[in-house]
Amino acid sequence: MAAGAYPMSYLATAGASAAPITRLGWGLLTISIVVVLMVGALLAGALWRRRAGVSPDPEGRLPVERRGPGLRWVWVGVGISTLALFVSTVWTLTTLAAVRHPPRPPALTIQVTGHDWWWEARYLGDAPGRDFTTANELHIPVGQPVRLELRSADVIHSFWIPKLGGKTDLIPGRTNMAWIEADRPGDYRGQCGEFCGLEHARMALQVVADPPAAFQAWRDRQLAAPAPAASPPIAAGAAVFQARCGACHAIRGTPAGGLFGPDLSHLALRRTLAAGTLTNDPQGLTAWLADPQAIKPGNEMPRVPLTDGDRAALVAYLQSLS
Repeated sequence: MAAGAYPMSYLATAGASAAPITRLGWGLLTISIVVVLMVGALLAGALWRRRAGVSPDPEGRLPVERRGPGLRWVWVGVGISTLALFVSTVWTLTTLAAVRHPPRPPALTIQVTGHDWWWEARYLGDAPGRDFTTANELHIPVGQPVRLELRSADVIHSFWIPKLGGKTDLIPGRTNMAWIEADRPGDYRGQCGEFCGLEHARMALQVVADPPAAFQAWRDRQLAAPAPAASPPIAAGAAVFQARCGACHAIRGTPAGGLFGPDLSHLALRRTLAAGTLTNDPQGLTAWLADPQAIKPGNEMPRVPLTDGDRAALVAYLQSLS
């Protein structure tokens, strides 16, 4: 399998903010290989070179020892290394300067907040009342830069989507800026790049790059309130949610306005649960609601006692939030 085919590969990028970093990486690798080969060749020559034996002349005198060009080769090696370091440094600095700011004004701004162990994403609207919040899955328009305001609610995290850009830390009490851009539609997996506790490895993030029209449709759908309950089981699940879940979670257009856990508005549109830990389907939801601590130990969601009937109704309700 090609290296770029892996979901977290940085060797095959798909965005303007990541492409210069990839070129720099390949360039530094090439320079390093050339330097290693040249030094290896010089060492091999020194090891295998056979010095002619010294024997006295017919009168018993030893020949005068003459200095070889050894010191000259030392200076050649120093010059090659200095040139390689100079080129690498200049290339690195110019690349970092090039990716510091997007080439044109960002299409939108997303405030990304890292929690133990999930991601909160707040889309800042282009008009009052058009902000909305989602979790663990970002949608962005293809071909347009997106500004990211990165924060942490607890410990240091690191935002990293290898195919779309480099790492940027999320530090408590600070707001760091970054930007990403995808040049083609697709799903791009990300991961917290800074060890942040027990479930660090299960703090994944999905970026979905949509064509501009599809992104606008997704955005409009996120702003809309969920449809009314279409069946008695869904209505029963809504009642269970308000009674048992609404203190921690929010669903736009309903009395549930909790701020402690992820916003679950339009949950059915997301691909995964618990920051990439489970597939978002009835089986995954049922397992998570039954015992979240068994699946992701140490996370902030406690085990909520539910009857089998209440759990089934709650799953039906959450699956209807599209």
